[in-house]
Amino acid sequence: MFNDTDRVAKRIREDIAPKVAADTAYQNAKENTPHTARLAHDQALAKVMQHLLADDTQVYRQFVENESFKRSIEDMVYAITNP
Repeated sequence: MFNDTDRVAKRIREDIAPKVAADTAYQNAKENTPHTARLAHDQALAKVMQHLLADDTQVYRQFVENESFKRSIEDMVYAITNP
């Protein structure tokens, strides 16, 4: 899938997750049920990934075309942003 998995992992930790964590709707939803928080997280992540299209087409493409990669990213970013 990726030749540079370290770069992708770093991008997730240092770029994608902080932007998702900063999403106001997600921050507010974390005060509600875990289900509501997860829905808001996934929506925030989708927005962040859409902006990533211009910077990192390879990661964005995998996110929209590879369901298992998408679920992995969703789970990883949710774990980072919702300890």
